[in-house]
Amino acid sequence: MIVVIQCAARKHDDAGFLRTGDGRPVLFVAQPGEAPPDGDFIYARPDDLVDSVSSWRDVLLEYNRRGGNPLKLRPAFELYMNDSYRRLAERFGLENTFILSAGWGLINAAFLTPYYDITFSAAADSFKRRRKTEPYRDFCMLPDDSGGPVVFFGGKDYLPLFCELTRSVGLKRLVFYNSSQPPQAPGCSVVRFPTTTRTNWHYECVDAFLKGEAGREIGELLHP
Repeated sequence: MIVVIQCAARKHDDAGFLRTGDGRPVLFVAQPGEAPPDGDFIYARPDDLVDSVSSWRDVLLEYNRRGGNPLKLRPAFELYMNDSYRRLAERFGLENTFILSAGWGLINAAFLTPYYDITFSAAADSFKRRRKTEPYRDFCMLPDDSGGPVVFFGGKDYLPLFCELTRSVGLKRLVFYNSSQPPQAPGCSVVRFPTTTRTNWHYECVDAFLKGEAGREIGELLHP
């Protein structure tokens, strides 16, 4: 089984940054031109070019491939404050745990990830907010030969990206939701998680899932 959980705004303060050639930290946001002036950071989008050939996304991928971690980036499952990321990784293993990041796409839990401030949430400041029509070269690190299924914990703002990035992966997909009406999730099985929690309800869903109190439908998904 593969588990995917959406990213979070709250990240550890000691998370590392990618840096420019002269050592300045880069803070990735959705709209650099709208970000408040800050002499401590260089603002950029993940797909902005560093030079005439490579983007910051390319730089991050090469950083992970190269080995070592001089910039002290955190693995994705250790970047976010909420403990749900660690609990999923502990139960299912790093190789089967993924984070759906508004900045980077679908990344493995072990992928070294810099601090960033990008979200789909309409409640966020405009410079942090990724518009759904904007082009991103999102990673999709999900394997297509694991046997599945893929279980997604996340809100409606992140669901379209999950569906888009996983639509060509030949695995069965299950999506939890908490609204009164099922969401549009083409090709996915949807399961309602009833709760009165509205903000970050998916953490509560993760807790119930790990306790065996949610997701009993997965057996039917595997053996219809």
